[in-house]
Amino acid sequence: MTTPLLTLNSLSKAYPGVIANQDVSFEIMPGEIHALLGENGAGKSTLVKTIYGLVTPDSGEMTLLGAPYTPAAPHAARSAGVAMVFQHFSLFDALNVAENIALGMETPPPLRAIADQVRAVSAKYGLPLDPDRIVGDLSAGERQRVEIIRCLLQDPKLLIMDEPTSVLTPKEVTMLFETLRKLAQEGTAILYISHKLEEIRSLCETATVLRLGAVVGSCDPRETSARDMAELMVGAKLATPQKRDTAVGAIRFRLNDLSATAPHRFGTALKTVNLSVRAGEIYGIGGVAGNGQDELVAALSGEMKTAANMVVLNGDPVGHLNPNNRRARGFCAAPEERNGHAAAPDMTLIENTALTAVTREGLSNRGFLRWDKAQSLCEKIIATFDVRTPSAANTARSLSGGNLQKFVIGREILQSPDVFVVNQPPWGVDAAAAAAIRQALLDLATKGAAVIVISQDLDELMEISDYFAALNGGHLSDPQPMQELTIDQIGLMLGGADITEAQKAG
Repeated sequence: MTTPLLTLNSLSKAYPGVIANQDVSFEIMPGEIHALLGENGAGKSTLVKTIYGLVTPDSGEMTLLGAPYTPAAPHAARSAGVAMVFQHFSLFDALNVAENIALGMETPPPLRAIADQVRAVSAKYGLPLDPDRIVGDLSAGERQRVEIIRCLLQDPKLLIMDEPTSVLTPKEVTMLFETLRKLAQEGTAILYISHKLEEIRSLCETATVLRLGAVVGSCDPRETSARDMAELMVGAKLATPQKRDTAVGAIRFRLNDLSATAPHRFGTALKTVNLSVRAGEIYGIGGVAGNGQDELVAALSGEMKTAANMVVLNGDPVGHLNPNNRRARGFCAAPEERNGHAAAPDMTLIENTALTAVTREGLSNRGFLRWDKAQSLCEKIIATFDVRTPSAANTARSLSGGNLQKFVIGREILQSPDVFVVNQPPWGVDAAAAAAIRQALLDLATKGAAVIVISQDLDELMEISDYFAALNGGHLSDPQPMQELTIDQIGLMLGGADITEAQKAG
């Protein structure tokens, strides 16, 4: 079939202070897996929201199978055969799989019929999923299957996927790619957004690259290196993080048999977690999503209090202290969920700067915010970490996910903490920004901080970590020197194998 499925012709969209899309034109063919690439703030999200009916373009036109396509809302896009799996899941934990899928349908059939459809689609596309399971009990990979199956029940002609592998294990990524290839063979087109360029190379046959809202090129990812694609995205040479020789100092941070009950039914209890991190060290923690990462960060940061001596900062027990008191003593944290947890969506970047920096940076005087000082720090964060925003007065909600990630991490690093913990630092950021964040973490350790990096990106952990431990079911393995581990050994540790078994496998 040679007729394009979807044609974009000179699409443009502007917001106050920023041009999101400018004269964007390209085609997607039936059965094609087409990558949409670009650095954070390049206009990818606006473009796919336009295709899905969430955004109305200022100018330009779209055609779907040769006919004018102007979806006024997502339900119109779905009716026309366009489906989308968003980066952030929109599921209700307390409902089961079939009930969640029913909520996404215009006129849902009886739940028993939906359950039968889920089983049939699961079997056909290799997406194992029980329609009767409660969503809160599912892993991140299983939750994504719910979103995908909900789309597949619409029999889409075009499936848009935004950062679909950001919370998946390597095995789950392999399963997802097998499903997507099968869909493509059946004629479904897939528009695929990801910053994981090696995955793009293995999956996609065409890539369109955006920069500052405009198309700057296209390529065949199978014949283009990840570095070349990244440099096309940013329009410059890509810097490689440099690890410097660092003198390791005294223990900055220690956990002593840290145990905590799950904060809610769908959480994970922490079980006698022990670790110690010295000044100048980067301690990497890997784990499949849902194995206690959020609970561990909450216990470290003070959002979840414990017995005082379970958490020790610079020799002082702090397990009973709240986050602000821990910050005053030199502990900063950047949680995984940036919009709503690390940042208040409807507050300005200046206000979000003050939320966590007020104590360490002296941003208040007798209870009043020192606005000029908060604004100055905010602008320094924006400049140092290349946060793409019209101004510091813009809200956190107005930033792309990757730019908000850079802001949140930059806000904490510029407070010069003694100890810094970050959960999923590369989530949703482009290759250049991910490299810059890794370099910032290395530089922070070089200055004498103890850094704890929790990530599902094993390549990142192997690149910057001095020690590695795996989090599985709320239990943290014994730390191992990163330079002595292979990727296969790390994979076994993530599955719960002890280091002796992993070493035998290596």
